[in-house]
Amino acid sequence: MAVNLPPQYHEAEERYRKARTPEDKLAALREMWVLLPKHKASEKLQAELKRRISELTDQIEQARTAPKRGGGGTVHKIPRQGAGQVVLLGPPNAGKSRLLAALTSATPLVAPYPFSTREPLPGMMNYEDVRIQLIDLPPITAEHYDHFITDITRGANAALLFLDLSDDDGPQATQAVIDRLARARRRLLPPGAPPPEDPADYALPTLLVATKADDVAADVRLALARELFDDTYPWYLVSAERGEGLDALRAAIFRVLDVIRVYGKEPGKPADHTSPFTLPCGSTVADLAEHIHREWGEKVKAARVWGSAAFPGQTVGRDYVLQDKDVVELQI
Repeated sequence: MAVNLPPQYHEAEERYRKARTPEDKLAALREMWVLLPKHKASEKLQAELKRRISELTDQIEQARTAPKRGGGGTVHKIPRQGAGQVVLLGPPNAGKSRLLAALTSATPLVAPYPFSTREPLPGMMNYEDVRIQLIDLPPITAEHYDHFITDITRGANAALLFLDLSDDDGPQATQAVIDRLARARRRLLPPGAPPPEDPADYALPTLLVATKADDVAADVRLALARELFDDTYPWYLVSAERGEGLDALRAAIFRVLDVIRVYGKEPGKPADHTSPFTLPCGSTVADLAEHIHREWGEKVKAARVWGSAAFPGQTVGRDYVLQDKDVVELQI
């Protein structure tokens, strides 16, 4: 299906190319967004436009609020690894670092005082046959926000939002995190929620992690917290100290990524179950081929599929929608 861009879109695109200031570039990009037909054929272009609008908006905002001194702010680049990238967001002393240590082999500083996490710290979590990247970010309050959080969250697939069940003010502290991120155009939404109307806003599917469930008054504080947040987010109660709730959380983190695992197979050989390809749910045989090699996306005509196909090794077309744990033998 062709995108069929109108002439006005190309005119706005030309204005974007000729623009000299970030503000003029952003105005042209927003016009392109309005003019872009919204359907399946334009999904990749929609995603690219949203990314560029979000990046430019962040650059303009950071330039406006940055201190008027040389050197600039701290920049952190953490390449995405594994099946997806999930950021850990929360107020001070909410148990983010302790949970990261419990779920991964990372060794963050775990201390009983606030703001012990000062820089982003990644760790790789194992879930069945895939690895998922978790990134512990510095704490957020109404008054404290490290601006590199805005950049890192743009590359994330999902977020864990922390609520401390050992703190009477835990719900209010967590709400302050949501509000402060919203000011930075980061919207923490429940999985499956409609995307924000403004393309400059970046949405993160979010799970609410209630930590320190082993505290003596955790049940009372949990009841009060549920009154505030209700069913806005899926809830997961954990105690990293006792290892409680971790398996359920691992499975939920994988589900929130909304990906499938596909195992490759060469003709006449057994399938490789050691390192699956991970693709967005709804991906087709053609999407898998392009994921493996860019040129294969156009060349693949069919595939044999074991798993979701009607019978093992059934030949399917390039538009066949794959399911989790399918085994696929491409026919190029």
